[in-house]
Amino acid sequence: MESQLTGSHRSTYDAMFQHPVARNLHWREVRAMLAALGEVVEEQNGNLKVTRNGQVLLLHRPGKKTAQVQEIMDIRRFLERSEESSTPLVVEGAHLLVVIDHREARIYRAELHGSVPQRITPYDPHGFGRYLHYVQDDSNGQRKPERKSFYEAVAKSMQGAQKVLVFGNGTGASSAMDQLLAELKRHHPDLARRVVASMAVDEQHLTENQLLAMAREFYATPPTQSNQTENELP
Repeated sequence: MESQLTGSHRSTYDAMFQHPVARNLHWREVRAMLAALGEVVEEQNGNLKVTRNGQVLLLHRPGKKTAQVQEIMDIRRFLERSEESSTPLVVEGAHLLVVIDHREARIYRAELHGSVPQRITPYDPHGFGRYLHYVQDDSNGQRKPERKSFYEAVAKSMQGAQKVLVFGNGTGASSAMDQLLAELKRHHPDLARRVVASMAVDEQHLTENQLLAMAREFYATPPTQSNQTENELP
């Protein structure tokens, strides 16, 4: 089931993914956000058991009023796992906004106000900070498996969409947006045809509400020749 958060719960959810890690998140706000997303049970020893989409997170009894860095990282990974285990974000005929860089892809239902994104991060088998680099095996020109799996996961999340708008930054090989578009054309031509436009934006300095407002404005504007042919916004 798609998660819908509003108000303070939404703010807390967004803060969980801030870089650098937020250090002023009160436990009562974190607990309230988790309860809005899933089931929270306080055990006899004071520990919390959080269940969402078949995923379980055990949190030790908070020792301080604010969540610590390691606790936030554990909750962040739980949110990512439980989001990946949820029912697909896309309903048939949806209009999507995909915001992608080398750290993650965020996929929104553009027509929903307050839409909570599905987040997809590059797989890191070593458990370090997940960050996608553009790399090739010079011996055969093949892509690294973790890079391919990242774009495949994004493509899977787009299934069922009627139209897709893509925001990213950079150009060419340094642009995760351009790499996604190339992967779609190569392996998912049906999805590639649903990408109505792509746009380079400074997404790190735009709020989610601003990004969604830009997407809704685009979808509300009658299509022109320029945004039908080259996947570029006028």
